[in-house]
Amino acid sequence: MARARGLSVRLKLTLSYAGLVILVGGLLLAVVWVFLLRYVPESAARTPGPFSPGRDDLIRAFAPKAVWALVGLVVVGLLGGWFLSGRMLAPLTRLTDATRRAASGSLSHRVNLSGRQDEFRELADSFDTMLARLEAHVAEQRRFAANASHELRTPLSISQTLLDVAHRDADRDTEELLERLRTVNTRAIDLTEALLVLSRADSGSFTREPVDLSLLAEEAIETLLPLAERHGVAIQSSGDTTPALGSPALLLQLTTNLLHNAIIHNVREHGTVTVSTTRGDGLGILSVENTGERLTPQHIAILTEPFQRGTERIRTDDAGVGLGLAIVKSITLAHDGTLTLTPVDGGGLRATVELPAEQH
Repeated sequence: MARARGLSVRLKLTLSYAGLVILVGGLLLAVVWVFLLRYVPESAARTPGPFSPGRDDLIRAFAPKAVWALVGLVVVGLLGGWFLSGRMLAPLTRLTDATRRAASGSLSHRVNLSGRQDEFRELADSFDTMLARLEAHVAEQRRFAANASHELRTPLSISQTLLDVAHRDADRDTEELLERLRTVNTRAIDLTEALLVLSRADSGSFTREPVDLSLLAEEAIETLLPLAERHGVAIQSSGDTTPALGSPALLLQLTTNLLHNAIIHNVREHGTVTVSTTRGDGLGILSVENTGERLTPQHIAILTEPFQRGTERIRTDDAGVGLGLAIVKSITLAHDGTLTLTPVDGGGLRATVELPAEQH
C-alpha cells in the first residue's frame, strides 16, 4: 500500500533531542533571569560608585549572552541529536537491510548484531532465528518438490514404456500388460493420496473431537495384520482407554503409518512390533516400537523428511511411497503434539506421539 513519505525517525529523534536541550537550557536561563530580578534590587541602580551596577545594567549585560547561549544550545542540540540518533539507530539500519535482502529472496544473510544484550540485540537475534527457520523450511520444501516430481514421474514413465512396448508388439499378452499397468497406476494413486493427506495435515483444516487412541491402534492392527503375517512379524499391543483430541481420520492415518513403517522396516524373520497407548499429564501417548537394523542419530534425524525409506531408498511392493513418517510428523504438529524417534538397544526404532487430550 502506497503511503506518503514522512519525516525520518532519525530526524524526529534529532528534533526531540534538540528540543529537550533547548527546553532545559531555556529553563536554566530563566532561573538565572529570575535570580537577577530578585536579588538585584531597584535601589541598587541609585547606589553611587563606579562598581555598583543597577538592575538595568545587569539585564542589558545578561540578555545578549542569554540569546547567544540559546543559539549555541540549538546548534549543539541539533548536531548532538543527529549524531546520537544515528548511533542509536545503527542496529535498526542493519535490520532494515537484512529485511530487504530477505524480501528479495536472500535468506542466508544474518544480522549478527554484536554488543551487550539489549532490546535491539534481542530483536536482531529473533530475526536471525526466524531467517534460519525460513531458510530451512524453504530448503525442505524445495527438496520435497523435487522428490515429489521424481516420484510422480516414475509411474508415469513406466506406464508410457509399457504402452510403447505394447504398441510395438501386437502379440504381447494383454493380461500381463494390464496387470502391470494396474500396479503402476495403483502406486501413483497411493502417492497422490499421500500427498493430499500431507497437504491437509499441514493446512490444519480439520475439526477436532475426542478420540480414543487405543481404539485407533486396534483398528490399524486389524487392517495391517495380513501384511504383518506375510512379513513374519508378530504384533503385540497393550493399553487402556487413551483419550486425545483431534481428527479421527487423520489420527487413524497417523497410527496406520507408524504401524506400517514398523512392519516393513523390520528384521527378516521373527520380527516384533509393540504398540502401546497410555495416558500422560493431559496427554494421550501412542508408542510404536519394532525390531530392526541399528539406526544412528544422524539417520533418525532425517527419517521424517519426505521420501526417506529406511536405511536405503529400496522399493518393494509394500514399501509405501516414502511419505509415511513425513505424514506422521505433519499430523502430529497439526494437532499441537510432539513426535519423538529414538533408536532401540539392539536395533529398531521407537516412535512416540504425544497428543493433547484437552482443548487449550
